[in-house]
Amino acid sequence: MLNLNQAIRYAAGVTSDLRGGGVGTRFDQFKLRGFSVPTFLDGLKLQSGTGYASPQTDTFRLDRVEILKGPSSALYGQSSPGGLVGLSSKLPLNRKFYGDIATTGGSFDLYRVDADVGGYATKDGFVRYRLYGTVNGQHSQLKKTGSRRFSISPAFTFGGDGPTTLTLLGNYQYDPENGTYGGAPLLGSLLRAPFGHLPRNFYDGDASFEKYNRRQGAITYIFNQKINSDWNFSTRGRYDDIMVENRSAYDAGYYTNATTLPRYAYSTNEHVHNLAFDSAFKGKVHTGSVKHSLMFGFDYMQQSASEYGLFGSAPSIDVLHPDYHMANPTLSPWVNYQTNSHQIGVYGQDEIHWKGLVITGSLRNDWYRSDQLNRSSGATTRQNPSQITWRASGLYHFKFGLSPYISYSTSFEPQSGLVSGNGGATLRQADPSVGKQLEGGLKYQIPKTSLLFTVAGFHIEQNNVLVASSNGAYSTESGKVHSDGFEFEAHAQPFKNFDITASVSVQKVKDDSTGKPLLQSGKGNAALFVFYTLPDGPAKGLGFGGGMRYSAKTYGGESPYGKGSVWVPQYAVFDGSLRYDLSQLSESLRGWKVSASVRNLFDKKYIGNCLSYASYGQGWCYYGERRNAQGTIAFSW
Repeated sequence: MLNLNQAIRYAAGVTSDLRGGGVGTRFDQFKLRGFSVPTFLDGLKLQSGTGYASPQTDTFRLDRVEILKGPSSALYGQSSPGGLVGLSSKLPLNRKFYGDIATTGGSFDLYRVDADVGGYATKDGFVRYRLYGTVNGQHSQLKKTGSRRFSISPAFTFGGDGPTTLTLLGNYQYDPENGTYGGAPLLGSLLRAPFGHLPRNFYDGDASFEKYNRRQGAITYIFNQKINSDWNFSTRGRYDDIMVENRSAYDAGYYTNATTLPRYAYSTNEHVHNLAFDSAFKGKVHTGSVKHSLMFGFDYMQQSASEYGLFGSAPSIDVLHPDYHMANPTLSPWVNYQTNSHQIGVYGQDEIHWKGLVITGSLRNDWYRSDQLNRSSGATTRQNPSQITWRASGLYHFKFGLSPYISYSTSFEPQSGLVSGNGGATLRQADPSVGKQLEGGLKYQIPKTSLLFTVAGFHIEQNNVLVASSNGAYSTESGKVHSDGFEFEAHAQPFKNFDITASVSVQKVKDDSTGKPLLQSGKGNAALFVFYTLPDGPAKGLGFGGGMRYSAKTYGGESPYGKGSVWVPQYAVFDGSLRYDLSQLSESLRGWKVSASVRNLFDKKYIGNCLSYASYGQGWCYYGERRNAQGTIAFSW
């Protein structure tokens, strides 16, 4: 997997690749249960700036990816009603010396070199180290665009297996270029234009002007103290520094004649400093036959973000005879912001175990403050809300493997904007949007087997959503969004060396203020992946498999051509993978492995998603990822 979107495509409830999968890969854009969700790295939220300065974690840095569905603010603070994605970094291991190096090549001139080495820095393993990094790049499926990346992460753990450990983790990542963020016009992609359909490699920008240069660095500490056999204390913190230089020309989403697209251009310079800390006590208490797993914690986030942007018109482009090296546009000041914010949260949780019953209760209070200075006007916008969130759930384990459960949870997200409750007579800053979810389901693991089945049904409501007034001068907090759905997931190994993963989701997302679904929210998805490794014979150790990803239709907005709602059609694509341990051929090849994979095996042409605004007369769509093959040879020790 080359990015986070590819890592989560097979999960139920995910609407992945909001920019189609073939473009816009500089950001990890997807929806969970109909909502955009935040990403956490090592238990701490990855904070983006006010514009385009969003951090992106290279997947080679990751040890695992977890998806938490539904409101999770009771433990994590400001978050989405849809849930969150948790990432965990690779950390030093309890091994004297280990490592691997892999080289990858593939479609669109893909190249990757990934290296990872670690071991004991002292003979007794009291100090352990790990150093890993990547150099990679490729052209995109669009003309004249591509991406490059350099990333390195050193890590040290002090304390070995003792009761007190400290891990220090650093990362520096440099993306000198990162593709484009544009798309194709609605007419000519999803809708047929008089000249037909635009090719999948159509690029609406200007190669001489395009730039997305991102530098991000981070320092993380993770400290654990075992107090006794029942209690421990942990604290972690991270400092992030993100700098982005961003320039782009993009089509206006409509034509001035049969084949000519007007274009706009923008340029931003952004710098973001983030601090995040989380500290918690965890322990166990017994009251008779009842066991309590307790947790009490405190966390803090702080951000200082600056954004200076320019905007203007760019030369029009003829879609049939595009020129990607026109004169640079003349831009005028657009935004000039300095934003400072911080959040303090305190939380507690009690997980009660009695026989097969598990009851969990979580409670949290957050205090959030944000001050945004408009350097152009001198005006300052302030927010200072506080919010209580909570979660309660119950689950019962039957001895034959069935576990029914039910849960109720809440969330909150700060919002920017002026609101009024009296027709504009007085204005104030918007309150946070708040979410709540009721979920129930069944988990069933057949005893003494690996077969695990999960079924869930949920109802989510998001309130206090901003709705623009008729004159656009302010908003009201009258909006409400509903998300109702059903999900099924299965993980099975019916016999040795044969793995099956399957998922199905059906969901309905509705915005009461428009009577329509949320923009770019899908109706559901389904996926199946199987993989088999030959246990014996002349090809022993050869593993092969394949998968199918299905996406139901997705709401793309309202058509500017008087044709009602824009719905992106359903599609299904197939993937394949192959791997082989070369030590099966000869003992001298121990540690050597080869693998290959193909995404969109049959090169299906499809639209991944759309953004259409009838009120502005504009519409864009994003082609799905083309067939993309890659092969890897790796050596590990």
